[in-house]
Amino acid sequence: MKNIFILLLVFCLSIITRAQQTPAPKQSKSVLILNGTAHIGNGTVLENSAIGFKDGKITLVADARLIRLAEGAYDVTIDASGQQVYPGFIAPNSTLGLVEIDAVKSSDDEEEIGSINPHVRAIIAYSADSKVIETVRPNGVLMAQITPRGGRISGTSSIVQLDAWNWKDAVIKENDGIHLNFPSSFSRSGSWFEPGTIENNKDYVKQISEITAFLANAKAYLSDNSKERNLIFEATKGLFDGNQTLFIHANEEKQIIDAVQLAKENGIKKVAIIGGYEAYKTAALLQKNNVGVLLKRVHDMPENDDQDVDLPYKNAKLLTDKGVLVGLENSGDHERMNTRNLPFLAGTCAAYGLDKEQALQLITFNTAKILGIDKQCGTLEEGKDATLFISDGDALDMRTNKLTKAFIQGRAISLETHQSQLNNRYKEKYNQN
Repeated sequence: MKNIFILLLVFCLSIITRAQQTPAPKQSKSVLILNGTAHIGNGTVLENSAIGFKDGKITLVADARLIRLAEGAYDVTIDASGQQVYPGFIAPNSTLGLVEIDAVKSSDDEEEIGSINPHVRAIIAYSADSKVIETVRPNGVLMAQITPRGGRISGTSSIVQLDAWNWKDAVIKENDGIHLNFPSSFSRSGSWFEPGTIENNKDYVKQISEITAFLANAKAYLSDNSKERNLIFEATKGLFDGNQTLFIHANEEKQIIDAVQLAKENGIKKVAIIGGYEAYKTAALLQKNNVGVLLKRVHDMPENDDQDVDLPYKNAKLLTDKGVLVGLENSGDHERMNTRNLPFLAGTCAAYGLDKEQALQLITFNTAKILGIDKQCGTLEEGKDATLFISDGDALDMRTNKLTKAFIQGRAISLETHQSQLNNRYKEKYNQN
């Protein structure tokens, strides 16, 4: 019996560790994309564009009708007539590369033991060989914030590009922020098929006091030059000097108000809300304190009986109209597999109030600003990473988003997946090519 178990384990590991498409080599030839409709990512659209990039960086963004280029200025020219050019989409608060198969424990490394883990770095558990990663790129998702789960303070996230040999190759920004799961002011019983009751969380004040005490102790440690090292306290340094963001996972109105107040009182310079289901009720507070929101998955039902049935769809519009910086995240059931649907979440926001370019910003420029990587990516602008793609149609519409080419830091990446290979295999078998 033991031998059978070992054989099954080896078989599962052989499946989950099988490498995805080979990472593309470093860009060696300069590329010019001509005549496509370029969606810059900041609200601007160039109907007849010229997008050039060399050595992984964008060197030209212009109206193709208004410029003249010397012959041979770029090694490769791509005619994108009738096509759309977009900056690569960014998936924040993601566990891509941390879990391969939920039912296989040895492939699950998204959560650490313990409650207070600011020193736990998700990036060192990130597997660039994950088979799930290659399934999100054909829809334009080319970057992700790799984020731990569990506990009160889950740990530290990092931002990666999704075509790499290992985590060191993948990193765009290492240790960008620490993730705090803020206590809920309510406790719920029951399940999705048998609704229970909602009660006040009797330990709410105590739980907040524990967070405050931890932050106070960490600040005291950092200012004391103690001879005894405390790695947990040391990991919080970036919160107080402004090098890291405190990402607070909270959905309720009271949670969000108390979370922002706690951060202010403890001298934390950069704060963002993840989830933010009732953030529209606190928009003035968020806008005043420059707190961005990464909204929870919008393809969802209302949480309470007295809420509009389309509230999840129009939440981004409500916050945007009130001056809050908004991005989209996709955590929840089957989060990793559903990451491919990130652009279509933005498309739903466009259908419920935002214009298409505002909706595009939810998964490009706005998210880049909230994550602190907007100087490097998030828009098609000179000097930024050449992480972009070309689509036959509207990238926010699942009916027409069909990528023809994609580039990460100037490297032409493969858009093949295990699914597309199977599709081609059986088309050939049944003579459907």
